[in-house]
Amino acid sequence: MLVSQRIQLVVCDWAGTTVDFGCLAPAAAFLEAFARHKLMLTMQQVRAPMGLHKYDHVRTLLEMPAVSEQFQFVYGRPWVEADVMNIYHEVTPLQASACENHSVLIPGVVDVVATLRSRDVKIGSTTGYPRVVAEVVYELAKAQGYEPDFNVAADDTPAARPLPWMIFRIMEKLDIFPPLAVVKIGDTVPDIEEGRNAGCWSIGVTQTGSEMGLTPEEFAALPEDVKKHKTEIVGRKLLDAGAHYVIPSIIELPQMIDHIEAGMETGQKP
Repeated sequence: MLVSQRIQLVVCDWAGTTVDFGCLAPAAAFLEAFARHKLMLTMQQVRAPMGLHKYDHVRTLLEMPAVSEQFQFVYGRPWVEADVMNIYHEVTPLQASACENHSVLIPGVVDVVATLRSRDVKIGSTTGYPRVVAEVVYELAKAQGYEPDFNVAADDTPAARPLPWMIFRIMEKLDIFPPLAVVKIGDTVPDIEEGRNAGCWSIGVTQTGSEMGLTPEEFAALPEDVKKHKTEIVGRKLLDAGAHYVIPSIIELPQMIDHIEAGMETGQKP
């Protein structure tokens, strides 16, 4: 098989994809940070922009009409950029603390990575976390046996998701080209858009991430028909965002790569 006809690099997201089943750490941190500023958000609101650089995440939340109106009511004025910065400064340490309690590897990650490396596939990672928070996650994951070949955090490049610069930084560092030899896997719409904008294969995860938003125990307790229905709703959202494929969790990634490579042999491209 020619180099351009196989996958050479997988770029993984972190929370909800490889660690933190249900993407709990960032959600909890945003709820607390806004509450400290007397703004009471819902979990649904907090999860809506998940996957963005956390600064952009704060701004996107403040731009929501319901949140803007609440800010106006509480402070008697519209929010300004300084308010974005103030809340972001609250979010960052809260996230680092939350990550210490929510960075357990999602089942199958170590085995999947071992399988991919046996095929000479390199592993990179991107995240919406800034470097100071991401380093906490990196160390906790390493202690559990997962260490990508190269990590890029949201503030390591001029702009984060949905722009492709983090993926391009990994490709440059690991000497991978062309983009069709790269798979990006993640659990949020910005993850999918990041992969598409980089010209890569973009795969969405439906059951372990922010869009599902459940702990392992909560998900396991669902009746099978409810699991199926919720999984289909998440899958449709990620497909509508541009995902080439969706899978329940990272466990299914090697089989999906087999499918992608079979298509590449017949000329299929992302």
